[in-house]
Amino acid sequence: MGERLKPWRSLLLWLALALLLRWGVLEPRWIPSGSMLPTLQLQDRILVEKVRPRLGQPLPLQSIVVFHAPPALVEAGYDPRAALIKRVVGRAGDRLEVRDGQLWRNGSPVAEPWLAERIDYRFGPVTVPAGHLMVLGDNRNASFDSHLWGPLPEGDVIGTAVLRYWPLNRLGPIRFSTPGGLDPAEQLG
Repeated sequence: MGERLKPWRSLLLWLALALLLRWGVLEPRWIPSGSMLPTLQLQDRILVEKVRPRLGQPLPLQSIVVFHAPPALVEAGYDPRAALIKRVVGRAGDRLEVRDGQLWRNGSPVAEPWLAERIDYRFGPVTVPAGHLMVLGDNRNASFDSHLWGPLPEGDVIGTAVLRYWPLNRLGPIRFSTPGGLDPAEQLG
């Protein structure tokens, strides 16, 4: 009888390990909208690393983050369990502004080679409050993001997008795309 239970124990152990990893380390997600074009395409499948936010480590500028709908969106009717994805453009203390089709951080223009077109709205200036981030979609002119609903509480961050695993022809780490479709590292060589 004990020999017949061994395969089940192994299976249960692997299942428990997989669930633990999904809960605390990596989580699969899919891209439901075009707000991150051209970097992330509709229906891309990605892995989200969840360790850095759980440890309270600062998220680097330009990170692509997945987060729960912030309070402003929940109050507007968004499902509080919904997850969104955007790029970090400002951290606590940063002064941000969009003018002349360009994002400005702390008085300097921000190089954003992943944008396919100039930004066609004005925003700010605004200073990011403590404990918050400003997040914008890469498809700036068609993204429902911090320029409309305000700063994102850091506690709402689920994790950072690290790997695209589908479609297979785009398998690899998530960096960013330029309008010409090449990763800047590829352009250097």
